[in-house]
Amino acid sequence: MNEVRKKKVESLIQGILSQMILMQEIKDPRVNTFLTVNQVTVSNDLSQAKAYVSSFQPEGRIEKSVEALNHASGFIQGLLMKKLSLRTVPRVAFFADNSIHHSLELNRKIDEANRS
Repeated sequence: MNEVRKKKVESLIQGILSQMILMQEIKDPRVNTFLTVNQVTVSNDLSQAKAYVSSFQPEGRIEKSVEALNHASGFIQGLLMKKLSLRTVPRVAFFADNSIHHSLELNRKIDEANRS
């Protein structure tokens, strides 16, 4: 697959997923509007997609939200079919992205080292 087209599809899916979460189209109470879709990667044949989700909430809540999103992946794929004009719409798997927590922890350690 053309790499430019693949990047466009990834960006499009990321935007649609973010909008679904923000507009609360996924009715599961474990999925809240504080979630952010950081990155989406799509396989070359567009059959699979990985969405990395993060939040400022505690890590246990992120894991529950990711579990809820994975549980609703069939519903989400149906919504993607309606919003994308692609022949095949990828099945999305969600993963927790803890990079925000790691960067906050790193900044805290740097500030602590500067004070010492």
